[in-house]
Amino acid sequence: MYLDFEKPIEELENKIRDLSAIRESKPEVQSEIESLQKQLQEITRSIYERLTPWQTVQVARHPERPTIRDYIANLFTDFLECCGDRAFGDDPAICGGFATFEKFRVMAIGHQKGKTVEDNIRCNFGMARPEGYRKALRLMQLAAKFHLPVLTFIDTSGAFPGQDAEERGQAEAIARNLREMSRLPTPILCVVTGEGGSGGALGIGVGDRILMLGNAVYSVISPEGCASILWRDGSKAPEAAEALKITAPALLKLKVIDEIIPEPPGGAHRHPEGTMIAVRKALRKHLADLKGMSIKKLLNKRYEKYAKLGR
Repeated sequence: MYLDFEKPIEELENKIRDLSAIRESKPEVQSEIESLQKQLQEITRSIYERLTPWQTVQVARHPERPTIRDYIANLFTDFLECCGDRAFGDDPAICGGFATFEKFRVMAIGHQKGKTVEDNIRCNFGMARPEGYRKALRLMQLAAKFHLPVLTFIDTSGAFPGQDAEERGQAEAIARNLREMSRLPTPILCVVTGEGGSGGALGIGVGDRILMLGNAVYSVISPEGCASILWRDGSKAPEAAEALKITAPALLKLKVIDEIIPEPPGGAHRHPEGTMIAVRKALRKHLADLKGMSIKKLLNKRYEKYAKLGR
């Protein structure tokens, strides 16, 4: 799947694919393939170095970006998934459980989007209901009980706004998570991997460190939602994306996030292996730092971090 602004990449990749198909019968095309591959690298780097905020939103939403289950498979071992909120039921939009990250035993939790229509329907496109946030809180409290760091992976357009979710207390579930995460006596490390939208993202997003992939976005509202409120016109989403300051560089400058994890040119959806290496490196660094703090110092610094936001 190619995005609108990726047409030059699509054309070059199609040419390389066509020439590769005849390489065995015509070995002389190898030099042309190598030349096209160099052009492809240069064009991809050029496009992705100059993404507009709206283009970044499109990349963050790309259906082929790695999901929480991809990160679990590539970064963790001994994963033991835990299901259910012990009150209503299980929510496939939130995935979590015990895992091992290198030398650390941790609790990994994240929004789960699907890569097919069937998976997305099952996971409600990553939009969690109250039982999802209550499941996440249950796992975080388990982590605190066993002195395990909590790692959260944020990728959702927002919490599900349906009637059934509201009837079961969507706002209360998210608000409770915000309160409990702010005082949870164990390190919390959050990574925005795709689209961090509204309270649905914040429901598992209160941490000691907030990291963000280079092509991810993080916002109180979607650009389309903002445009429909301010201009009564959803087509002005690109202007809204610019005004909202939702990209990683803008949020780092505002001190909303603590570090940008660089993605390979072309994005995480095109180079998942390189993205996993970068995420692993960042997690290793910050986990070692947070594990070295006393709980008292950790909680004090967490309070100071959020008290400073917006100044």
